[in-house]
Amino acid sequence: MSMTATQKIIALHCGHDVKAGDLVTCDLDLVLGNDITTPVAINEVKKANKSVSIPDKVVFVMDHFVPCKDIKSAEQCKTCREFAKEQKITHFYDAGEAGIEHALIPEKGLAKPGMMIIGADSHTCTYGALACLSTGIGSTDMAAAMITGKMWVRVPQAIKIKIKGKLRKYTTGKDVILTIIKILGTDGATYKSLEFYGDLASLSMDDRLCIANMAIECGAKNAFFPVDEITIEYLKEVGVKDYKEIVADKDAEYVKELTIDLDSLLPVAAFPHLPSNVKTIADLKEKVKLDQVVIGSCTNGRMSDMRQAASILKGKYKADGLRLIIIPATQKIYKQCIKEGLVDIFLDAGAVVSTPTCGPCLGGHMGILASKEKAASTTNRNFVGRMGAKDSEVYLVSPYVAAQSAINGYLSAPEE
Repeated sequence: MSMTATQKIIALHCGHDVKAGDLVTCDLDLVLGNDITTPVAINEVKKANKSVSIPDKVVFVMDHFVPCKDIKSAEQCKTCREFAKEQKITHFYDAGEAGIEHALIPEKGLAKPGMMIIGADSHTCTYGALACLSTGIGSTDMAAAMITGKMWVRVPQAIKIKIKGKLRKYTTGKDVILTIIKILGTDGATYKSLEFYGDLASLSMDDRLCIANMAIECGAKNAFFPVDEITIEYLKEVGVKDYKEIVADKDAEYVKELTIDLDSLLPVAAFPHLPSNVKTIADLKEKVKLDQVVIGSCTNGRMSDMRQAASILKGKYKADGLRLIIIPATQKIYKQCIKEGLVDIFLDAGAVVSTPTCGPCLGGHMGILASKEKAASTTNRNFVGRMGAKDSEVYLVSPYVAAQSAINGYLSAPEE
């Protein structure tokens, strides 16, 4: 039976060949939760009077409202902290040693090719950049997974995305995935895999992590990049040696094929209030004046993102009246920003540089928008009220675009 890469990983974890539409139960390699979703799962485990059967495969990352912004968020973290100690959870990451979960997991070498990973966060699909099957689930599913070490799954169909060409200067993985979401729509890949093939050499691992992260924004169950030289080099850097390299069968069935020409891509922005409402910035007829710019998140808070922003901001200063917030995704990235002098560049540009946190992305803290304010952000969603007031607006962009927009005070991209 011919199978896609995603289907092969499922087959590996359920013990037999599968086809699209099958319902199967799979053994899990990693179960992830954060400070918002994990307390709900913990309550379900306790209600069932059960314990965690796979403590070495469970990861708790305190990242959404951390450092805790109020009493309720402090209680949520306390619940996770106490349960992790009681159940001997191997991987527990708290303020000061954590970071944004979907940047931290790859950095720690916890995501490996061939693994099956679930997480009580929709952007768990990020790890598909490392040839995993990773997908988001609800807190009750997380509870069941912690108890049993297993999860049922319906085998998805797949969409094949062929990449050709090379990224131009000032275009990034963010522009690639926003373009794909524009083409497919927010539900065009619902419960399907996005599998990427072709000329992947110009897509760095950070580009791939960004692309896989936002696969959910077009409804995809997961994303998948095959192992290549870039993958292997990244795995060496994070200390991963043992992994399973999965390759799709040559005659695997795809319900749709899509070709993305990197040579033709220009910087884009997703306008309110959908990630699919994408426009090329060079084609804008009117200036979109901004109140705030955010550079960070599990989508674009990695080291290359920080360097891209710094390359634009160096020697410049943000527009008058605009708030510029920069959030490195992990402590390691934060420290590297200090080492390379990027924090000095950011501060000299008038930015606020925050400790790693999801913060404003989900309207948590560290940059909430007031009524009718507009923000350019490197985050992954721009739904109504996502970053604050219901009548505020969020424009999704790359770090290059965000930095240039912060300097100009309106949505704009650096010129080649």
